[in-house]
Amino acid sequence: QVQLVESGGGLVQPGGSLRLSCAASGSIVSINVMGWYRQAPGKQRELVARITSGGSTNYADSVKGRFTISRDNAKNTVYLQMNSLKSGDTAVYFCNANGVARGGSWYDSWGQGTQVTVSS
Repeated sequence: QVQLVESGGGLVQPGGSLRLSCAASGSIVSINVMGWYRQAPGKQRELVARITSGGSTNYADSVKGRFTISRDNAKNTVYLQMNSLKSGDTAVYFCNANGVARGGSWYDSWGQGTQVTVSS
């Protein structure tokens, strides 16, 4: 029903920056919360940052002051600007969105993930 497509991952040196994008499409009536999660090898998936339709945000303590989440409601797109990247940020980053689809059903969708590798 609702598909999410991420882009912007890649290899970056420590201290560098990357910007991730995630576009939602499909049978969307509304998008409530959009967020970014990440999963490193051997670890559980964890919340990185999320943003409500009204613009309220919250971040994992490990990324506060370095990452910024934003969204363009007209484009159904969420962004994650990542600065001062560290090796510990290496993970697969997943986009998530929830809301109401056509027909009134609730959706909670995930993207396919994009790899972020921080290494010299």
